[in-house]
Amino acid sequence: MKKLWFLFFFLGLIISCKKPYLPPVIAAPGSFLVVEGVINNGSDSTIIKLSKTVNLSSTTTTNPILKAIVTVEDNQNNAYALTETAHGKYVSAGLNLNNTLQYRLRIKTADNKEYLSDYVTVLDSPPIDTINYDIQSNGINLYSGTHDPSNKVKYFRFDYTETWIFHSKYFSQFKSNGDTVLGRDLVNDNIYQCWQNDTSSTIVLASSAKLSQNVLVNNPITSVSSTSEKLEAKYSIMVRQYALSADAYIFWSNIKKNTEQLGSIFDAQPSQLNGNIHCLTNPQEAVIGYLSVGSVSSKRIFIDNRILPAWVPNTPYNMCIDTPLFYKYSEGIQKTIVNQIDLFINYNKPGPHFDVLIPIDGIFVPGAGTPIGFTAAEPACVDCTIRGSNKQPAFWK
Repeated sequence: MKKLWFLFFFLGLIISCKKPYLPPVIAAPGSFLVVEGVINNGSDSTIIKLSKTVNLSSTTTTNPILKAIVTVEDNQNNAYALTETAHGKYVSAGLNLNNTLQYRLRIKTADNKEYLSDYVTVLDSPPIDTINYDIQSNGINLYSGTHDPSNKVKYFRFDYTETWIFHSKYFSQFKSNGDTVLGRDLVNDNIYQCWQNDTSSTIVLASSAKLSQNVLVNNPITSVSSTSEKLEAKYSIMVRQYALSADAYIFWSNIKKNTEQLGSIFDAQPSQLNGNIHCLTNPQEAVIGYLSVGSVSSKRIFIDNRILPAWVPNTPYNMCIDTPLFYKYSEGIQKTIVNQIDLFINYNKPGPHFDVLIPIDGIFVPGAGTPIGFTAAEPACVDCTIRGSNKQPAFWK
């Protein structure tokens, strides 16, 4: 009994010692500049995204910085202006920079605050050698592989974009123009098969600094569950690989710890985020971001469902029901349910679509050449464009 009492006392002591820690940058009432992106020294575009942090209690999730002046500068007094596009993104076409020079980023916001990064040496990413995967009982794991014969790059960061085919619950062969049900153009107006995208939401890092050879093999990138709709038909992932300096690797490691590995007394504790971008107007102001300069490597693979086990995906269609709707009472039909015009309104018209249904299949009786009604269901069960695009991506194969 004494042992049991001591165990409860010890557990209570551990729980009572846990105190929330709010780093100054998070708990402070103000907001701070966040700089995301890489200066691409080659023919690919440079995209820099500027935003402000938001408090955890805020209902706003994004806070882009608009109307800023963003410039890339080298250590020979050359400058390259970036153009604002939308949502806090500043873009330049291929800069084709001189790899022997160093570069920095200058930012002037609409409220006349000025920010400047340290000069950075160009560090190009070596090519991605492989993107491969293995099949487990609960899904697939994806990996990358690379090596750097020049031995210049030993630290890496990765992100990725996933694209996959998915289908609606029902295959609609008909559509309404507002007062008439017509046959659907299954080539140009197919709403059964769509493509959907997702981007990485975690920080993926790797290092070969402690390895005997500068080679990464089977470096984990992400995993996809066997029940994911991503694996329903065909799945693709494009992985992008960034070369990092040792200091940049430390910065991204700290970001990862602070955002993904907190939650218990045994997890990594919050640490200071020391980037290489500073506020000239107020040197005490924190800036979140680390500027790197160099080319980015990328590689794409496709995975067909036919080579995977017979997994059953979870879909949002559990509540879908197809309902028969008839034009009028007809012999052999128990009752007239509803006039089709009442619910088959023009789905493309603006305005609220309460109780809208989309026709699916025709209902025929023996000897009749035209349907006496149609089966129908709610748009979320029939129209895949609600969640994706029915336009095949240019890279799809």
